[in-house]
Amino acid sequence: MRRAPVHLHFTSKLSLNAAGKHVRDGLSTILRTGDNLWVSCDERTSIERLRRTGPHEYGQHCSYALTTLLDLPSGAEEEIDIEGLAEADHYLWIVGSHSRKRKKPKPEEKDEAAQIARLAEVKQEANRYLLARVPLLLNAQTGDYELHREAPHPTDPTRVLRAAQLHRTSTSNELLDVLAEDPHLNPFLAIPGKDNGFDIEGLAAAPDGRLFIGLRGPVLRGWAIVLEVLLGEDKHGRLRLQPLTGATHKYYKKHFLSLGGMGLRELRQRGADLLLLAGPTMDLDGTIAVYCWPDALRCPQDSLIDDKKLIRLFDVPHGSGPTAGQDKAEGMAVLDNEHVLVVFDTPTDARKPAPHQIVADSYLLPALPAQATAAK
Repeated sequence: MRRAPVHLHFTSKLSLNAAGKHVRDGLSTILRTGDNLWVSCDERTSIERLRRTGPHEYGQHCSYALTTLLDLPSGAEEEIDIEGLAEADHYLWIVGSHSRKRKKPKPEEKDEAAQIARLAEVKQEANRYLLARVPLLLNAQTGDYELHREAPHPTDPTRVLRAAQLHRTSTSNELLDVLAEDPHLNPFLAIPGKDNGFDIEGLAAAPDGRLFIGLRGPVLRGWAIVLEVLLGEDKHGRLRLQPLTGATHKYYKKHFLSLGGMGLRELRQRGADLLLLAGPTMDLDGTIAVYCWPDALRCPQDSLIDDKKLIRLFDVPHGSGPTAGQDKAEGMAVLDNEHVLVVFDTPTDARKPAPHQIVADSYLLPALPAQATAAK
């Protein structure tokens, strides 16, 4: 598969979190709007914006603290674990993992019993249960897209764009509340994400307002899951789930995809199709691939999408041997009709040719088979 390097340049003053982790070492999602790339690190409460500075270069790093745009329950004290970004109708959509965390043991510590006990500790962090939108507007003078807490609509003077988030409780939100009654997903809500528990890692927004939420886990007997929802704003400025036409469960559709045991890492809309970045649901090295789900935006009801209805476009290399545990493809942006850009969590040193720089990969998308294009 034809690929080309793309260099992302970050600014030293904006690149480290409180624990000293560099944003380039934990990229979890990436989105393009115009000449800008939006990226996030899963251990922060900010979103980073880069600008195209050359044919294969992005720089001019700008950081937006989400604590100034949204009312996060834990403020900047806890990471959001941002795992998906999407854009539609002058809004940037943001979703956290919604997953629980199991503590990591520290094998180098002498007290082995204490480290074994750590494996029994499971935490909930309120900031992770974020599903929100933020006004996203083009600054005609600079050519950059900018985020706002509130702003006039650029073409409709009767409308005001406002940041909002899904109605929530201290440790949950409305989405998880309705999924608590779901026979497929309820058993996995209390299981940590890295244990094949409930774990969001992809988001796409349709022009009509529907959101498609990709789950890294659970994977059920090899079938990955995409949730389809529609959100509306109530009189208090909160986002609420709206009834969805054709949905078996009123407020959401479930789409089961045969991805050979892989879960979703990223979703990207291209026309009526969804491009899928798929990879292991567990914390391990394994196959990572990009698929096309034709006509994904036109499913009238819950669906079972077998491998004959999916098009495997190409595989993405991952760490192995001496680089085991590294170069895990986590984010994918559509650069144009023919190319996608993939970024990696835990990148190898080879991807870091200079301080505050990271190398992503641009892939040329293969042409769809004749039967897929004829169906459009």
